[in-house]
Amino acid sequence: MSDETAPLTPMPLRVLAARIAHEWSTRSKIFDLPHARIWRPDDTVDLSMEFLGRPCATPIGPAAGPHSQMAQNLVLAWLGGSRLFELKTVQVIDDLEIARPCIDMETIGYNTEWSQELSVPASIDEYVGAALLIAALSRWEPLAEHLGPDPGRHVFDMSVGYDLAGISTDKVAGFISTMRDASAVISRMRTELASVPAMAHLADVDLDPCIADTLTLSTFHGCPPDEIHAIVTHLIDAHDLDVIVKLNPTLLGIDTVTQILHDELGYRDLQLRQSAFDEDLTFDRGIELIEDLSAYATARGRRFGIKLTNTMVVGNHRGLLGDDPMYMSGPPLHVLASTLCDRLATALPGRLAIPGHDGDIMVSFSAGVTRSNLADTLAMGANPATICSDLLKPGGYGRLAPMLRDLTSTIAADGCTDLTSWRAHRQEAAVAEGYANSCARHVAHIRSDGIDAYHLDGNSKLPRSVDHDLEMFGCVACNFCITVCPNDAFFSIRTPVDSGLDARQQYLVYAELCNECGNCLGFCPERGDPAMIKPRLFTDPELFAARDGQGFLVADGAVVDYRGDEEAARIVGDLLARPAGDPLGGAGR
Repeated sequence: MSDETAPLTPMPLRVLAARIAHEWSTRSKIFDLPHARIWRPDDTVDLSMEFLGRPCATPIGPAAGPHSQMAQNLVLAWLGGSRLFELKTVQVIDDLEIARPCIDMETIGYNTEWSQELSVPASIDEYVGAALLIAALSRWEPLAEHLGPDPGRHVFDMSVGYDLAGISTDKVAGFISTMRDASAVISRMRTELASVPAMAHLADVDLDPCIADTLTLSTFHGCPPDEIHAIVTHLIDAHDLDVIVKLNPTLLGIDTVTQILHDELGYRDLQLRQSAFDEDLTFDRGIELIEDLSAYATARGRRFGIKLTNTMVVGNHRGLLGDDPMYMSGPPLHVLASTLCDRLATALPGRLAIPGHDGDIMVSFSAGVTRSNLADTLAMGANPATICSDLLKPGGYGRLAPMLRDLTSTIAADGCTDLTSWRAHRQEAAVAEGYANSCARHVAHIRSDGIDAYHLDGNSKLPRSVDHDLEMFGCVACNFCITVCPNDAFFSIRTPVDSGLDARQQYLVYAELCNECGNCLGFCPERGDPAMIKPRLFTDPELFAARDGQGFLVADGAVVDYRGDEEAARIVGDLLARPAGDPLGGAGR
């Protein structure tokens, strides 16, 4: 990737809308998500919850990360059933240079990317554009039978970091203010939507100009407690926000973390750093901080919550990512975060908004949430359970709807009809078994008889591989590159019978949407990097000229310039010219 170009170049809303219309009419997909993976609520079970007093139709959504920084990401998550969206963290330094690759999900999950990769103004456009597209799609007639009569309410939750100086700047303050009243941006976006024939009638769809009025503070690692206190009080006083503070697993202390990760779970290769614990909030000071901030918020008529947890700082022992340290997630983080939740519940009796406590401090949760542990996570009292690592596995956004279907079946099987009464039912069962609450029961389970799903032995198998070098055209057509990409940078075209090409599908890359995170490389069964080897399509002439390597500049469904092989350009042009071949629907920039 050239140092002179941004890692991501979002597609204008009119192009995204044209893609939606084209893909649905030709493939019954939206951004490559099949219609079968669109979430339709079950009329017999109510999965709704409240997030800081705001209604959400389901208790899950993408965590602040690679799945929540671009409009198409957020639309995909919404189609899958997400109704709480923790938007990717915005900070004053919005031109970060992050070493690539930055995501490694071959086993449990590691990353080195940690903040938004768009400018602050571009982030605003993506978030507001996503809100408008979701409002339009909820009323788009072709989706009616798949979404049901009422897709339900959703919440966009802002995230900012990482110190008071940056959050107090005009840039970040302007971001927060615009998200609270995005009228001018919405008006501009409506014009773009009106330019797409299939969506023009929805350009004036109702949309509250307040895109978000809650905020999760990302303190990252090493933020002093006094700084956290100052940031939260500033956000409450200056912006009148309800605030959640994201906590770190280091609160458990290095001895407990070492015992869990090395001794109980077997991850002895994980290199813990004493400095990460020395620089982070301690448990006792954390309890004081939570109590102080809760009281401060309550006195001013605002709500306060905590989020469990951030990732865990470890050394780059695998050598696959381009930076050191890296940040561990996935199954072992779930054990750490759940254990921390249990300890906080013990130290803050009656204060947390979880079963058995009925306090007013909301607990949000994001740590290794999967289809198999979602129900237990929610039973602990998580509002919501946000997901990242699991969506970076094969299936991607398509993993969301099955999660919700399983949750619905679990609640119904327990004889309940809504999430709230089911949580009470699970709490009663936990107490009857001798536990203080559902949280204590879950922690006891995952650290004893249920440990296999979190242990190294159950999470060390590498993705499948074949003895073949990846080529530009033709491959095993596993579809992994499409589903594991958080940015929807890949798409496929069915191989024409008269093309002379092998394989049933051909895979291509929207170069502007590819930030070379490396996740497709980790899961591709063949040797080679799909993001670099598969045809890279550009719609922006300036970006095309600035980048190196093979590439094809396209406009109106045709190749107008290229770098590389002439025959490859002919094949790409032929693929795009087919009836279902141009996912942009002929839209240009």
